[in-house]
Amino acid sequence: MTTLDCSDLDNYIGKPMQPARMVEPFANCDIRRWVQAMHFPNRLHYDTMFAMESRFGELIAPQSFPVTMDDGHGSAPSCIGSIPNSHMLFGGDEWWFNGPRVKGGDRIWNERVPFDYKVKDTSSFGPTCFQRGDNFYYNQHGDLVAKQRSTSIRYNQAAGQAAQHGSTEGHEEPVWTDEEILEVEARAYKYIKMMHDLGHSPRYWESVNVGDELTERVFGPHSIVSFTTEWRSYTFTQWGSMHRRTDLDMELLGFVGPMAGKEQDPVEERNNPELTDGAYVGPSRGHLFPRWARFIGMPRGYGYGASMGAWITDYLAGWAGEWGMVRHSNCNYRSPALTGDITIQTGKVVDKFVDEHGRALVQIESRMVNQSGGVLATAKAEVELPRKPA
Repeated sequence: MTTLDCSDLDNYIGKPMQPARMVEPFANCDIRRWVQAMHFPNRLHYDTMFAMESRFGELIAPQSFPVTMDDGHGSAPSCIGSIPNSHMLFGGDEWWFNGPRVKGGDRIWNERVPFDYKVKDTSSFGPTCFQRGDNFYYNQHGDLVAKQRSTSIRYNQAAGQAAQHGSTEGHEEPVWTDEEILEVEARAYKYIKMMHDLGHSPRYWESVNVGDELTERVFGPHSIVSFTTEWRSYTFTQWGSMHRRTDLDMELLGFVGPMAGKEQDPVEERNNPELTDGAYVGPSRGHLFPRWARFIGMPRGYGYGASMGAWITDYLAGWAGEWGMVRHSNCNYRSPALTGDITIQTGKVVDKFVDEHGRALVQIESRMVNQSGGVLATAKAEVELPRKPA
């Protein structure tokens, strides 16, 4: 029987942590790199001429962008404190967006506060800690751009290994024929064309009805290469890009030997940055190396939780158009995207109302599944849309 010692977590709840701070401002190509890695070809975020013709008059970052600078994908305040002999997966994110848009030349920093935790008995890993932490993303003017409440799932290392022990189920990637790939590409273009058709026009609140379904969004198949591209699009993964934390010690958090390492260690980064790069060493390498994926209970290479959160925000924002804005979303991650799979996003309008601040909102329920119907994530969000002129 596995046990989980969470007693150390009480020492951190409600206490601010070291903030994450960038060394240099963002550049437009940081934004372009992000949307390319996130499969989000919205011209506002990569096409300078198109962006200059928009309401913004310049290229801007998507709403999903602030998390690119955080050195823990937003998970830092949700996995602080020692749980001996443990592993960690993302469990979900809740986002609140305040309104200031990020663009080239901006700096973002993150103030982090652990929020709470609870332990449940799960069928996959036995006793499992669901820990939450808050991230407050500010720009250089002190404006709060967004708040992220991240959930981490922390479980016993032995339970994670037992989940894959003696089993090869799910180790092999699906094989796609050329015809099937062409079909996936055709499905993927429908969402892209929807954004092209909307262009700079508003999607008015009055034109949306309860029961309306959003255009399906499809991308993939995912691969080690595509997940590596995701990792490299996070600004903090670049050597020397962050004022690194001095309160991060993987072993003290309870991570087990080969999954601890020196990821993001500020002293070792100056000595041998290869050993601090999470793509190769430390807990993040489970995403890119099947051996280490299985070590923590995943059948093969798997995607990043923060990227799934970005996919959800981008999906809703692309539908809303440049005059709309995602104001709030609550995302639950059920299963990561795996290499060889495709991701299919759908959404449905379930309510529309004007809130106490006078904002015209539509509420959308969204799902993200793979080609077999396996649920990767669910979300409920409120999106602000413009009103038709009287």
